[in-house]
Amino acid sequence: MTIGKSFDRENAHASVEPTDDVVHAADAPSIGRVLSTARIDAGLTVDQVSTATRVRVPIVHAIEEDDFARCGGDFYARGHIRLIARVVGLDGEALVARYDAAHGGSPAAKRPATQLIDSGPIRVPRRGRPNWAAAMVAAIVAVVLLIGFNLVGGKGWHGTTGSASSPLPSGAGTGSVAPVETPSVQPPAPVPSAAAIAAVPADKVTVKLVAEGTSWVSATDGTGKSLFQNNIGNGQDQTFTDPKQIKLVLGNGGAVHAYVNGKDLGLLGKDGQVVHVTYTPGDPQAG
Repeated sequence: MTIGKSFDRENAHASVEPTDDVVHAADAPSIGRVLSTARIDAGLTVDQVSTATRVRVPIVHAIEEDDFARCGGDFYARGHIRLIARVVGLDGEALVARYDAAHGGSPAAKRPATQLIDSGPIRVPRRGRPNWAAAMVAAIVAVVLLIGFNLVGGKGWHGTTGSASSPLPSGAGTGSVAPVETPSVQPPAPVPSAAAIAAVPADKVTVKLVAEGTSWVSATDGTGKSLFQNNIGNGQDQTFTDPKQIKLVLGNGGAVHAYVNGKDLGLLGKDGQVVHVTYTPGDPQAG
């Protein structure tokens, strides 16, 4: 009996020891810690992330502290995680998968299976015998109406000397119809090109950004001073000049067309791509 009890105690003690996967999950950084570290590495502040994602500053702070209750539900929490991850350069879907694993799974996993309802055999209505009497009455009425219409139409045709469609004689009437004016079509505005940019000095760097969509833009000069932090929409443009360098951070590189030191560089990235570039005098490429 003593040997059996000792064996049971050893088995019970061994069954509660944590596995390597549990220890690894406990040691892994949380979702908020991962987002916060990536934001700092990208050189962005919480206000800049809030402007780029339109997620309010208190909610960004709460997410970085792993407090997802302020998001208003799992659906909004997943959307905020994806937006913030895209701006700081992370894989948003991987973080959403971690969120679902920690909060009870994705909505598809929670949805109950659909139960088929047996409504029984489909009944086909029996076709009755045709009502020949009603069909004959309808045919007689149609023939009578057709004859009456022809008689009335023929009398009206021969008894009148004019019709509403007859043209008016020249000069008849007291009014006149004004001609309809067709609105003129304005030609599209010319697309800016490198030739349209004024000559730039060789000892400075000049960057002109033209939006072909919507993107958040941050620009700083050679001393680290902020020159611009805001969204630019389709057709809007911004120009920056500095003796040393211009550093840019774009929330959507596929929506920004760049002209650097008088040269057309085209779009700075793909749709939704976060771009970090630096330009110096006489060098149109990233510094």
